[in-house]
Amino acid sequence: MNKHEKKRNSFSGKIGFVLSAAGASVGLGNIWRFPYLAAKYGGGIFLLIYILLALTFGYTMIIAETALGRMTKKSPVGAFSAFGHTWQFKFGGWINAVIPMLIVPYYSTIGGWVVKYLIEYVKGNAMKLSTDGYFSEFISGGISAEIGFLIFAVATMAIIYAGVQNGIERMAKFVMPILVVLALIIAVYSMTREGAVSGIKYFLIPNLDNFSWMTVVAAMEQMFYSLSIAMGILITFGSYMKDDVSIESATKNVEIFDTGIAIMAGLMIIPAVFAFAGGDPETLQAGPSLMFITIPKVFASMGLGTPVGVLFFVLVLFAAITSAVALAESAVSTFEDELGWSRKRAALLVGAIIIVLGSLSTLGYGPLSFIQLIGMPFLDFFDFLTNSVMMPIAAMLTCLLIVRVVGTDKIAEEVRKEGAPFARQKIFVFMIRYLCPLFVAIILISSVANVLGWISM
Repeated sequence: MNKHEKKRNSFSGKIGFVLSAAGASVGLGNIWRFPYLAAKYGGGIFLLIYILLALTFGYTMIIAETALGRMTKKSPVGAFSAFGHTWQFKFGGWINAVIPMLIVPYYSTIGGWVVKYLIEYVKGNAMKLSTDGYFSEFISGGISAEIGFLIFAVATMAIIYAGVQNGIERMAKFVMPILVVLALIIAVYSMTREGAVSGIKYFLIPNLDNFSWMTVVAAMEQMFYSLSIAMGILITFGSYMKDDVSIESATKNVEIFDTGIAIMAGLMIIPAVFAFAGGDPETLQAGPSLMFITIPKVFASMGLGTPVGVLFFVLVLFAAITSAVALAESAVSTFEDELGWSRKRAALLVGAIIIVLGSLSTLGYGPLSFIQLIGMPFLDFFDFLTNSVMMPIAAMLTCLLIVRVVGTDKIAEEVRKEGAPFARQKIFVFMIRYLCPLFVAIILISSVANVLGWISM
């Protein structure tokens, strides 16, 4: 065991961890999901609640998972099993480990759509992308969507194959600064369009009249997407973190990075769509189709549709691949730790899983559309299973592990290692003991009830 730990991969330092963790967090959930949820659930009031949750709920779960990883130097299964070998511990570890194995394939399907749109924008086909029915025709075609998916999946696994420092960290250090610059450019362009001011006000200024209980629930759900909570990523990345890196300081930087990109995504999309739709927030509530149907129409109507479209989909591609790499890394690390496999062998197996399950998701809107799982195509089913059921359960089990078994004192000791600060320790202890389990239970119940048609979200 000691021999194995000496060979364990690691980040070079704080910058490597922060950029890699931020890359995991900054994904499709930030670029398209955050803006449409903000528009649907009250604009500025949603943003305010989200920020408050990021500083409490999100902060607590990042600290908890990262500390668990560094304390045990293991991926999720090993981290949970380090405190006991009963079925409860094994289940807690494996549910955290399986989640990314189910997410990466369908995430790569969406990544393939992004690849297709970027190629079309580079070819100068901005007007074609904005026509009615283009997106539906594309995803139902099968072959074209499958090619885009394979390109994205192979690129993701090539980065994983290269290792932690040479692959993940090097990619994050290159991609993340470019992503920030692109987000700033597009946000400024969007905010300076005629009629965009009303969208800026709606998004940034809280209005209590727009508040509802579902605003809180939606903001809590978004935390999981935005901060990579309960996906096994933070436990795995924590296991690669060196002891002289401050967990709390790194967490604060990830919070700032993630929330900043989410706000910029809102400023990229909401003002532009407001200007395009004459101030109608309903146009933004299109869900996933916002990025592939509404946004191309907006770009085509604003002038400079091709260059802005290229920049936007480069940004989205970078955001998507950083998250996909982080998810795949968690899966690869699990096979390395639990089966004693080499990195290359584990990466090849994860790649095979991605190709098989991802092809089901990709073809589920076309040739395999006749197959439905509880009334959903493959992609929607995998999304529901992981995000609405498995992730809340994984988060609940993590809270129980820390409160009932590990102890908050042990976590505090890990965070304070080598004299590092733990300024928000009281917030952490209160949240992990009381509010985080409550929030997670609310997310699980409301999500399942929504899918079953008992409530409308």
